[in-house]
Amino acid sequence: MELRVIGRGVLAGFIAGVLGFVFARIWAEPQIDKAIDYESGRDSWLAALSKAAGFPVEPDGPEIFSRHIQSTIGIATGIIGFSMAMGALCAVAYVVLHGRFGIKAQTLAWMIAAFGFLGVFMLPFVKYPANPPAIGHTFTIVQRGHLYLTMVGVSLVLLGITVYAAYKLTQRFGRYPAILISVVGFLVVFGIIIGLMPTLGGLSENSEHVKDFGFAHATTETPQPITNVLDHPLNVTLDDGTRQTIAPGQIVYPGFDADVLWKFRWYSILNQLLVWTVIAMVFGALIDRLVAGKPVLPRRKKNELVSA
Repeated sequence: MELRVIGRGVLAGFIAGVLGFVFARIWAEPQIDKAIDYESGRDSWLAALSKAAGFPVEPDGPEIFSRHIQSTIGIATGIIGFSMAMGALCAVAYVVLHGRFGIKAQTLAWMIAAFGFLGVFMLPFVKYPANPPAIGHTFTIVQRGHLYLTMVGVSLVLLGITVYAAYKLTQRFGRYPAILISVVGFLVVFGIIIGLMPTLGGLSENSEHVKDFGFAHATTETPQPITNVLDHPLNVTLDDGTRQTIAPGQIVYPGFDADVLWKFRWYSILNQLLVWTVIAMVFGALIDRLVAGKPVLPRRKKNELVSA
């Protein structure tokens, strides 16, 4: 039984992943291309200004995967693999929870998927939203990853406590007052948590690299305009061989495009919503067929006597 349930969860995740890949390929990839173009131009200007000022310039690292591979096989592998893993987790959660609350199989599948969408993506997104390339500095990748995973863990635990509290309070206050009390408590605690978690622009690594970053601020999450911060002009040679004289305080490259940023984040939300909705729909339908005709009853407690 358990293996059949998990197999259906993996299948639901695979279907969701394929649809998620198609969505991302059509809508999100153009924003990623714009972000990569911006990042390339920004790196060129930073290197040119650093050379003109006599600052050390680190060489570009080797390109392990081409942009074509990243935008096709890479993104497909990532989205489909993630979706299959989430489908499997939903199936495991179903195996653990089914029959405990007297909820129909399809309804339980939807509830589990909604729990996953909120805990794995939407709640962490509130504090640490998805970012395209060029957002965030390379020297903060590890710390940003740890913070995001911490936020996922906190969100899942807090959601679990909220559901459990609502279940327990229902016995005393009734269903709807219990849900209201639990939700309000969740919002208060979650608001405190996201207020205490550090912002990505205020990490300790950012402050440590300010003096080394040269011509652009490192204490912000979103790249700021590149400016000649020196008190004298710089004669800069660009990649195409042209030379320019950059006056003190002159902006030579803009900050990151806000339109690209919000579009990428919006498409990220829609993509995740699509994936989790398809998991819920497909897994719910498959599991409903699997248990069709079987009564949905809460499991008896171990010490509960069965009348003859």
